[in-house]
Amino acid sequence: MVPDDLWGRIEPLLPVRQRRARHPGRLPLDDRGCLQGILFVLHTGIQ
Repeated sequence: MVPDDLWGRIEPLLPVRQRRARHPGRLPLDDRGCLQGILFVLHTGIQ
């Protein structure tokens, strides 16, 4: 899991997503979970 202090520094930099009312589309993924996946790939070096 992403530590709270790191998440506190990154969260304000992320854009706020607005969903359309008529065609909302797919539900967004959790930003913190996506960041965890990106950091995992960068840390382990998997392709």
